[in-house]
Amino acid sequence: MSTIREIAEMAGVSVTTVSRVLNFDDTLNVQDETKRRVFEAADRLEYQVKDKKRRKKKLKLGLLCSYSPEEELEDTFYLSIRIAVEKKIEKEGFKKVQLSQEDTPEDTAKLDGIICLGTFNDEMIQKIQSYHKPAVFIDALGNPDIFDSVVVNLKHSVAAVLDYLLEEGHKKIAFIGGCDTESEEGPSEDPRTAAFRSYMKKKGMLREEYIRIGGFTPKYGYKLGKYFLELSERPTAIFCANDSLAIGCYKAVQEAELEIPADISIVGFNDISMAKYLVPPLTTVHIPMDFMGERAVEVLAERIYTNREISMNISIPAKLILRESVSHARES
Repeated sequence: MSTIREIAEMAGVSVTTVSRVLNFDDTLNVQDETKRRVFEAADRLEYQVKDKKRRKKKLKLGLLCSYSPEEELEDTFYLSIRIAVEKKIEKEGFKKVQLSQEDTPEDTAKLDGIICLGTFNDEMIQKIQSYHKPAVFIDALGNPDIFDSVVVNLKHSVAAVLDYLLEEGHKKIAFIGGCDTESEEGPSEDPRTAAFRSYMKKKGMLREEYIRIGGFTPKYGYKLGKYFLELSERPTAIFCANDSLAIGCYKAVQEAELEIPADISIVGFNDISMAKYLVPPLTTVHIPMDFMGERAVEVLAERIYTNREISMNISIPAKLILRESVSHARES
């Protein structure tokens, strides 16, 4: 980016004059020809004028969550992101307005933009479009042609987990997934499920009986974990689509009087705060939840300030965190 000094040199005026012209100082008394030279120089140097009036505007942002307060406590992944969003809004001096899925366009009329956290079905996405407000989705794409989004590269993250399990000698790998949105065609498949199935199929190791889908809360991890443990050919490792499912799976293993990882290895996803305190500590995929929340606020504010029309999809990398819930597979 060019500097004010470079513009001043090209226009043949002082740095102070350039600064006052570009900031539309009404008290500045210079000829129109001088202003024209400054603006032309700025344009030629691709200088991006900072609109101070807009930057000072305190935005009013709506926060729309797809889950209930009770569900948030059962899976604290979204709780952590929500707190990061709220802290960033407060830090920037913006105002947060809590929205519900029953709100109408009239309810959102005075908002500058909307932050959508969670997963939303097609009907809800269409409703959000009817608000006619800039919006950013966290952990979901929404309508990528219209809305911004901050998501995790799930395909790469799932592959990292499965690469690790294969390196540890696991061939009988089960998967517990979740689904909480529906379209006209029925339940939408979670990307982690699709990535798991695709990876295992390419390796020639796909077994449909090793894939079970429920919700994303511990009770489903417990129920589906018990199912796998009761199979005549028990898997040697279970990959859970989030840490809450892994917590439920831990309970199923303990009730069966088996040990983690001696009898069965378990991997989670998200790296919620309690994952490191499980016994044994959970191997999981770390999602930078604070960064996702903060970045979503920044992206939305930038779109509002600049009137950007082109939507952005920001894909955040995740990191596999190795702890003690995985060991080398026993000979079968």
